[in-house]
Amino acid sequence: MFTGLIETTGTVLALKTTPGGVQRLIIAAPTLAGRWRIGDSIAVNGVCLTAVDMEDVYEAHPGRFAADLAEETIRRTTLTSLAPGSLVNLELPTPAGSPMGGHVVQGHVDGTARITSIVPLRQNLENTDWRVCLELPLELRANVIPQGSITVDGISLTVAKVKDREVEIAVIPHTYRATNLHSLLSGSLVNVETDVLSKYAAKQARMEVVSKGPVPVVVEPAPVAAKDWLTTEYLISNGY
Repeated sequence: MFTGLIETTGTVLALKTTPGGVQRLIIAAPTLAGRWRIGDSIAVNGVCLTAVDMEDVYEAHPGRFAADLAEETIRRTTLTSLAPGSLVNLELPTPAGSPMGGHVVQGHVDGTARITSIVPLRQNLENTDWRVCLELPLELRANVIPQGSITVDGISLTVAKVKDREVEIAVIPHTYRATNLHSLLSGSLVNVETDVLSKYAAKQARMEVVSKGPVPVVVEPAPVAAKDWLTTEYLISNGY
Protein backbone atom coordinates (compact mmCIF):
# COMPACT_ATOMS: atom_id res chain seq x y z
CA MET A 1 0.00 0.00 0.00
CA PHE A 2 1.06 3.59 -0.68
CA THR A 3 -0.04 7.01 0.52
CA GLY A 4 0.40 9.17 -2.57
CA LEU A 5 3.14 11.22 -0.90
CA ILE A 6 5.88 11.15 -3.52
CA GLU A 7 9.31 10.40 -2.05
CA THR A 8 11.36 11.39 -5.06
CA THR A 9 11.35 11.56 -8.82
CA GLY A 10 13.26 9.29 -11.19
CA THR A 11 14.18 9.39 -14.85
CA VAL A 12 13.19 6.89 -17.50
CA LEU A 13 16.34 5.41 -19.05
CA ALA A 14 14.77 2.97 -21.51
CA LEU A 15 11.81 0.82 -22.38
CA LYS A 16 13.08 -2.48 -23.75
CA THR A 17 11.63 -5.78 -24.91
CA THR A 18 13.12 -8.79 -23.14
CA PRO A 19 14.03 -11.97 -25.05
CA GLY A 20 10.74 -13.38 -23.75
CA GLY A 21 8.80 -10.52 -25.32
CA VAL A 22 8.02 -8.65 -22.08
CA GLN A 23 8.15 -4.85 -21.97
CA ARG A 24 10.73 -3.81 -19.37
CA LEU A 25 11.00 -0.28 -17.99
CA ILE A 26 14.37 0.89 -16.67
CA ILE A 27 14.45 3.89 -14.35
CA ALA A 28 17.25 5.87 -12.74
CA ALA A 29 16.48 6.49 -9.07
CA PRO A 30 19.75 7.28 -7.24
CA THR A 31 18.02 8.62 -4.11
CA LEU A 32 16.37 5.22 -3.57
CA ALA A 33 19.67 3.32 -3.75
CA GLY A 34 19.98 0.78 -0.93
CA ARG A 35 16.32 1.08 0.07
CA TRP A 36 14.88 -1.67 -2.14
CA ARG A 37 15.65 -5.24 -3.13
CA ILE A 38 14.73 -7.46 -6.06
CA GLY A 39 11.07 -8.39 -5.66
CA ASP A 40 10.10 -5.21 -3.80
CA SER A 41 7.18 -3.05 -4.91
CA ILE A 42 7.80 0.48 -6.16
CA ALA A 43 5.08 2.86 -7.32
CA VAL A 44 6.03 4.50 -10.63
CA ASN A 45 3.67 7.31 -11.62
CA GLY A 46 1.11 5.64 -9.39
CA VAL A 47 1.56 2.14 -10.81
CA CYS A 48 2.64 -0.59 -8.39
CA LEU A 49 5.54 -2.41 -10.09
CA THR A 50 7.96 -5.13 -8.98
CA ALA A 51 11.70 -4.49 -9.13
CA VAL A 52 13.45 -7.17 -11.20
CA ASP A 53 17.02 -7.95 -12.24
CA MET A 54 18.59 -6.02 -15.09
CA GLU A 55 19.38 -8.00 -18.25
CA ASP A 56 23.03 -8.31 -17.22
CA VAL A 57 23.12 -9.52 -13.62
CA TYR A 58 26.81 -8.64 -13.39
CA GLU A 59 26.13 -4.99 -14.13
CA ALA A 60 26.13 -2.82 -11.01
CA HIS A 61 22.96 -0.77 -10.79
CA PRO A 62 22.45 0.59 -7.25
CA GLY A 63 20.98 3.79 -8.60
CA ARG A 64 18.49 2.28 -11.02
CA PHE A 65 15.93 -0.47 -11.23
CA ALA A 66 13.95 -2.37 -13.83
CA ALA A 67 10.30 -3.45 -13.82
CA ASP A 68 8.36 -5.66 -16.21
CA LEU A 69 4.99 -4.42 -17.47
CA ALA A 70 2.03 -6.79 -17.59
CA GLU A 71 -0.46 -6.54 -20.44
CA GLU A 72 -3.04 -5.09 -18.05
CA THR A 73 -0.54 -2.43 -16.97
CA ILE A 74 0.21 -1.55 -20.59
CA ARG A 75 -3.50 -1.24 -21.37
CA ARG A 76 -4.48 0.86 -18.36
CA THR A 77 -1.51 3.20 -17.89
CA THR A 78 0.79 5.63 -19.65
CA LEU A 79 4.03 3.77 -18.87
CA THR A 80 4.76 2.50 -22.37
CA SER A 81 4.36 6.02 -23.77
CA LEU A 82 7.16 7.42 -21.59
CA ALA A 83 10.21 8.48 -23.60
CA PRO A 84 13.78 8.27 -22.25
CA GLY A 85 14.37 11.30 -20.06
CA SER A 86 10.77 11.47 -18.82
CA LEU A 87 10.38 12.38 -15.16
CA VAL A 88 8.41 9.88 -13.07
CA ASN A 89 7.08 9.98 -9.51
CA LEU A 90 8.39 7.28 -7.17
CA GLU A 91 7.15 5.99 -3.83
CA LEU A 92 8.12 2.95 -1.79
CA PRO A 93 5.40 1.04 0.13
CA THR A 94 4.24 2.45 3.46
CA PRO A 95 5.30 0.26 6.42
CA ALA A 96 2.49 -0.85 8.72
CA GLY A 97 1.99 1.60 11.58
CA SER A 98 3.43 4.57 9.70
CA PRO A 99 1.50 7.86 9.65
CA MET A 100 -1.03 8.06 6.80
CA GLY A 101 -0.07 11.42 5.34
CA GLY A 102 -2.00 11.24 2.08
CA HIS A 103 -4.76 8.69 1.54
CA VAL A 104 -4.99 4.96 0.86
CA VAL A 105 -3.37 4.39 -2.56
CA GLN A 106 -3.22 0.85 -3.89
CA GLY A 107 -1.10 1.48 -6.97
CA HIS A 108 -3.87 -0.10 -9.05
CA VAL A 109 -4.48 2.49 -11.74
CA ASP A 110 -8.07 2.73 -12.99
CA GLY A 111 -7.21 4.43 -16.27
CA THR A 112 -5.73 7.54 -17.82
CA ALA A 113 -6.96 11.11 -18.02
CA ARG A 114 -5.89 14.06 -20.15
CA ILE A 115 -4.77 17.35 -18.62
CA THR A 116 -6.90 20.10 -20.15
CA SER A 117 -5.12 22.93 -18.34
CA ILE A 118 -2.42 23.49 -15.75
CA VAL A 119 -2.17 27.13 -14.72
CA PRO A 120 -0.64 29.19 -11.89
CA LEU A 121 -2.97 31.18 -9.67
CA ARG A 122 -0.45 33.98 -9.07
CA GLN A 123 2.18 35.73 -11.18
CA ASN A 124 5.05 34.70 -8.91
CA LEU A 125 5.77 31.26 -10.40
CA GLU A 126 8.26 30.40 -7.67
CA ASN A 127 5.61 30.49 -4.96
CA THR A 128 2.17 29.99 -6.40
CA ASP A 129 -0.62 27.47 -6.12
CA TRP A 130 -1.60 25.74 -9.34
CA ARG A 131 -4.94 24.61 -10.69
CA VAL A 132 -4.90 21.39 -12.72
CA CYS A 133 -7.94 20.38 -14.76
CA LEU A 134 -8.42 16.81 -15.96
CA GLU A 135 -10.90 15.28 -18.37
CA LEU A 136 -11.86 11.99 -16.77
CA PRO A 137 -13.19 8.94 -18.62
CA LEU A 138 -16.91 8.44 -18.11
CA GLU A 139 -16.47 5.25 -16.10
CA LEU A 140 -14.37 7.06 -13.45
CA ARG A 141 -16.47 10.18 -12.90
CA ALA A 142 -18.96 8.55 -10.54
CA ASN A 143 -16.13 7.77 -8.09
CA VAL A 144 -14.97 11.39 -7.71
CA ILE A 145 -16.54 14.03 -5.45
CA PRO A 146 -15.55 17.59 -4.45
CA GLN A 147 -13.12 17.64 -1.50
CA GLY A 148 -12.51 13.94 -2.08
CA SER A 149 -9.15 12.31 -2.80
CA ILE A 150 -7.75 11.33 -6.19
CA THR A 151 -4.37 9.96 -7.25
CA VAL A 152 -2.77 11.55 -10.32
CA ASP A 153 0.49 9.95 -11.50
CA GLY A 154 0.83 8.60 -7.96
CA ILE A 155 0.26 11.95 -6.22
CA SER A 156 -2.41 12.16 -3.53
CA LEU A 157 -4.45 15.25 -4.41
CA THR A 158 -7.69 16.88 -3.29
CA VAL A 159 -10.51 17.48 -5.74
CA ALA A 160 -11.55 21.13 -5.69
CA LYS A 161 -14.45 20.98 -8.12
CA VAL A 162 -16.28 18.51 -10.37
CA LYS A 163 -18.00 19.95 -13.42
CA ASP A 164 -19.38 17.83 -16.24
CA ARG A 165 -16.42 15.91 -17.67
CA GLU A 166 -13.72 17.93 -15.90
CA VAL A 167 -12.19 17.65 -12.46
CA GLU A 168 -10.31 20.60 -10.97
CA ILE A 169 -7.49 19.91 -8.54
CA ALA A 170 -5.66 22.36 -6.30
CA VAL A 171 -1.88 21.90 -6.17
CA ILE A 172 0.39 23.63 -3.64
CA PRO A 173 3.83 24.96 -4.66
CA HIS A 174 5.76 22.14 -2.93
CA THR A 175 3.83 19.41 -4.73
CA TYR A 176 4.25 21.14 -8.08
CA ARG A 177 8.03 21.46 -7.63
CA ALA A 178 8.71 18.08 -5.97
CA THR A 179 6.83 15.90 -8.47
CA ASN A 180 6.61 15.46 -12.22
CA LEU A 181 3.76 18.00 -12.43
CA HIS A 182 6.19 20.77 -13.35
CA SER A 183 7.20 18.76 -16.43
CA LEU A 184 3.65 18.22 -17.70
CA LEU A 185 1.67 20.36 -20.13
CA SER A 186 -1.90 20.73 -21.27
CA GLY A 187 -2.68 17.62 -23.31
CA SER A 188 -0.46 15.31 -21.26
CA LEU A 189 -1.89 11.93 -20.26
CA VAL A 190 -1.67 10.93 -16.60
CA ASN A 191 -2.51 7.82 -14.59
CA VAL A 192 -5.55 8.09 -12.35
CA GLU A 193 -6.58 5.98 -9.37
CA THR A 194 -9.83 6.99 -7.71
CA ASP A 195 -10.27 6.67 -3.96
CA VAL A 196 -10.69 3.02 -3.00
CA LEU A 197 -13.33 3.99 -0.42
CA SER A 198 -15.38 5.63 -3.17
CA LYS A 199 -15.20 2.37 -5.15
CA TYR A 200 -16.64 0.39 -2.26
CA ALA A 201 -19.26 3.06 -1.68
CA ALA A 202 -20.17 2.93 -5.36
CA LYS A 203 -20.52 -0.83 -5.26
CA GLN A 204 -22.66 -0.64 -2.16
CA ALA A 205 -24.93 1.96 -3.74
CA ARG A 206 -25.36 -0.06 -6.93
CA MET A 207 -26.06 -3.40 -5.33
CA GLU A 208 -29.58 -4.66 -5.28
CA VAL A 209 -30.30 -7.80 -3.35
CA VAL A 210 -33.11 -9.84 -4.84
CA SER A 211 -34.34 -12.72 -2.76
CA LYS A 212 -34.96 -15.92 -4.68
CA GLY A 213 -35.80 -18.62 -2.20
CA PRO A 214 -33.33 -19.17 0.61
CA VAL A 215 -30.37 -17.86 -1.39
CA PRO A 216 -30.22 -14.10 -2.12
CA VAL A 217 -29.16 -13.14 -5.63
CA VAL A 218 -27.02 -10.04 -6.02
CA VAL A 219 -27.67 -7.90 -9.08
CA GLU A 220 -25.40 -5.02 -10.02
CA PRO A 221 -27.11 -2.46 -12.29
CA ALA A 222 -25.30 -0.22 -14.75
CA PRO A 223 -23.24 2.63 -13.25
CA VAL A 224 -25.09 5.80 -12.32
CA ALA A 225 -23.91 9.38 -12.44
CA ALA A 226 -22.08 10.81 -9.44
CA LYS A 227 -24.73 13.49 -8.89
CA ASP A 228 -27.37 10.79 -8.35
CA TRP A 229 -25.88 9.26 -5.23
CA LEU A 230 -22.22 9.86 -4.38
CA THR A 231 -22.19 12.81 -2.02
CA THR A 232 -20.27 13.71 1.11
CA GLU A 233 -23.45 13.12 3.12
CA TYR A 234 -23.85 9.62 1.65
CA LEU A 235 -20.28 8.66 2.56
CA ILE A 236 -20.62 9.92 6.13
CA SER A 237 -23.99 8.30 6.76
CA ASN A 238 -22.69 4.94 5.47
CA GLY A 239 -19.59 4.87 7.63
CA TYR A 240 -17.00 6.00 5.09
